[in-house]
Amino acid sequence: MRAAVLREYGEPLEIEEVPEPTLEPHGVVVDVEACGICRSDWHAWQGHGEWAGDDVPRGQILGHEPAGTVVEVGDRVETVREGDRVALPFNLGDGACPLCRTGHGNVCLNGRALGFGPEAPGAFAERVHLPWADHNAMALPEGVAARDVATVGCRVMTAYHALVHRTGFHPGNWVAVHGCGGVGLSAVHLADALGARVVAVDVRESALSRARDLGADAVVDGRETDVVREIKGITDGGAHVSMDALGRAETCRNSVRCLRIRGEHVQVGLTTDAEKGEVSLPVDTLAMAERSFHGSRGMPPSRYDELFGMLEAGAIDPGRLVGREVSLSAVPERLAGMTNYETEGVEVVTDFGG
Repeated sequence: MRAAVLREYGEPLEIEEVPEPTLEPHGVVVDVEACGICRSDWHAWQGHGEWAGDDVPRGQILGHEPAGTVVEVGDRVETVREGDRVALPFNLGDGACPLCRTGHGNVCLNGRALGFGPEAPGAFAERVHLPWADHNAMALPEGVAARDVATVGCRVMTAYHALVHRTGFHPGNWVAVHGCGGVGLSAVHLADALGARVVAVDVRESALSRARDLGADAVVDGRETDVVREIKGITDGGAHVSMDALGRAETCRNSVRCLRIRGEHVQVGLTTDAEKGEVSLPVDTLAMAERSFHGSRGMPPSRYDELFGMLEAGAIDPGRLVGREVSLSAVPERLAGMTNYETEGVEVVTDFGG
């Protein structure tokens, strides 16, 4: 089968013929119909993450936002059948560790990260293996296209978990979103659907325009204004919840500083080699104003029904996040476009033969 393989950091991915996935007894093989191209793929391609023990090895098949149809089923799988249409999370729990059993499978003690390690080859490929399928496979709602949920396995569910599970978010809150790439736009769309008032921050007019279309009540162009002062003015004292969806020192600090008293920051964006995982913060004001700083990673598979319930009810439409459909052979070029923030919205691979 054809796949996009990381051979050298920063060099174009190689489109190669690779062996078919190996079916494990607890797993399934999925014929990939769509797979989002995420900034986390870009981080992997650049070789980032060594400072956190999270760098991706050469030879890895990237891609971690797939949806498709089950074509093979392991003999220990009980709830998934051949022909089922599923979305796959990138944070793969085994369903058995203490964290999985208490609803925190996104940080499973024995987990694998789809597309980020040799034990879990990714989905920039015609087919992909999903381990522990009874725990991880997410049945797609009827009538929903794979293309439209290709972002759910990472960006949409990451934004949902960060807002709803990691903070004390309430309808009517002011939510600030710093960085309007895929996960940031997902956060804007979800926060609006959940009844928040949303301020979106970016330095690209096209991204801010898309944020408006997805429900932002106000936008802030970081090139033209003092972001913190502007947000505090718009929100009459600061955001209740603020998310850094980009992972730069500036956006992280702006997110913390734009909070009102007892506000909550949630960190979703991962840093680059400019920060190497370290960002200085105004800790005295965090303490004195009782502001909180949360980390967030993916979402427990056990809670996907909340998100799919919103999708089925028509409260959210992940397809509105899609900016472009591309072929597998275009993935190297589209990753390179992320270096200077040239992509818009979510780009999705839907043609695995071209």
